[in-house]
Amino acid sequence: MQTIGQASAHGLDRIGLKNLGRVYWNLPMASLVQEAVERREGLMAKDGPLVVKTGIHTGRSAGDKFVVREPSVDRHIWWDNNKSMTPAHFDALLNSFRSYAQGRDIFVQDLFGGADTTHRLPVRVVTELAWHSLFIQHLLIEPTTGERQAFAPDFTIIDFPGFQADPALHGTASGTVIAVSFEKKLVLIGGTSYAGEMKKSVFTILNYLLPPKNVMPMHCSVNVGKSKESAIFFGLSGTGKTTLSADPNRTLVGDDEHGWSETGLFNFEGGCYAKMIRLSPEAEPEIYATTKRFGTVLENVVIDEATRELDLNDASLAENSRGAYPISYIPNASTTGLAGQPANIMMLTADAFGVLPPISKLTPSQAMYHFLSGFTAKVAGTEKGLGKEPQPTFSTCFGAPFMPRHPTEYGNLLRTLIAQHKVDCWLVNTGWTGGAFGTGSRMPIKVTRALLSAALDGTLKTAQMRIDPHFGFEVPVAVPGVDSKILNPRETWADKTAYDRQAIKLVQMFRDNFKKFEAHVGADVKAAAPKLAQAAE
Repeated sequence: MQTIGQASAHGLDRIGLKNLGRVYWNLPMASLVQEAVERREGLMAKDGPLVVKTGIHTGRSAGDKFVVREPSVDRHIWWDNNKSMTPAHFDALLNSFRSYAQGRDIFVQDLFGGADTTHRLPVRVVTELAWHSLFIQHLLIEPTTGERQAFAPDFTIIDFPGFQADPALHGTASGTVIAVSFEKKLVLIGGTSYAGEMKKSVFTILNYLLPPKNVMPMHCSVNVGKSKESAIFFGLSGTGKTTLSADPNRTLVGDDEHGWSETGLFNFEGGCYAKMIRLSPEAEPEIYATTKRFGTVLENVVIDEATRELDLNDASLAENSRGAYPISYIPNASTTGLAGQPANIMMLTADAFGVLPPISKLTPSQAMYHFLSGFTAKVAGTEKGLGKEPQPTFSTCFGAPFMPRHPTEYGNLLRTLIAQHKVDCWLVNTGWTGGAFGTGSRMPIKVTRALLSAALDGTLKTAQMRIDPHFGFEVPVAVPGVDSKILNPRETWADKTAYDRQAIKLVQMFRDNFKKFEAHVGADVKAAAPKLAQAAE
């Protein structure tokens, strides 16, 4: 076995990886790009990014993710949301991974999940692909040279896309597997080349470890204004979380995963993972610029192999094309990954039903209701198998797939922190106006940015408000620089009766979805539910 690079004193033999080929430890970005190109894992684009394909897996394999049902964690896991694997099946899987690794070249990265040194997670990521090693180096936080020499991982992720699980032997649903053992402190990923599985595994681990420490893990972006006030942006894929937090007038702390502790907010990551499809140099200039930087990893972006030109508008490989890059590639990004206590929370939703106002003020009870609901809507073209009608998506805590614990643990912790720090909460609709998807149009990003600015600088707090007749939250009547008509969704519909029907339909969806939480929340949160009986304005 040949070792190349800066190895840790805590070797791979501790997890049973032996008789390996060459082991590349903590290679820098340029070396990893070179290895990836030489191994024909990807192509170098004209302006420097590494372009790769992930094959059939262009997103997460939710049905193939498992948590090992171990005695110490059994009663803490939300099993309604997490598929279980027996310890015996995991042991068999681990042995198969060890066998698969023998004789193979592998890449190792020793990294931290979490910018706060009090709460960070030392994690080792072992991969068979050079570009996966580059990806995770971008997405997590690199130790200093001194920290690396004595690096002792709390968790290890082994990522072998070429490995195929055996359902009969390993208890899996298919040849693809993502299995998390909290007792063995191991994550095994096989049968998928989608690199996002690695970063989300780190998020899952932190989502389990942090709440008992009264630290809130969040699927969100964070930025900071010139007066050092910070803002949290919750939102599922396609809601604009990454785009809206990359504001040239504010400092970006991070775009996807954060913790909220007694000292403030901290990024879990050291990079960004942004959607690339139809990226606009006008609307998203900071993110667009990363497509012309050396070392950016572009997943499933179409490239002309002759000219090496990119086509960000071509979705033939995937609607979910992605770019991974260090957060330092964003010009106004934080160098520390840390921020103070938040002043505002933005819950972003892409309402394809065209019902929700572009911005609404939430009470603490309403905030918990909408946090637990985690509503957005998917439309045809964003995901395989969707028809013409918008499909409601309720992903509790805006990140259900990564929540090992029951949602109310996160909801109650969030509510406590909101009250403690007197945080203003807003629901922002980045979806449709003037009608549902197919009739209306997407909310103009200029309108969303103007409303966000007014909320963040405090002017919306003093604006005249109306009460939405269905959802009960406060909605501004007028905001400088914004057409007042767009603030009232009913007024943007040509057919007002059709709007009323659509609003009642969406209200019922919310109420039906929330039934599973009613036994776990107080009367005030249940009272925050939207109402069916209210007449339209």
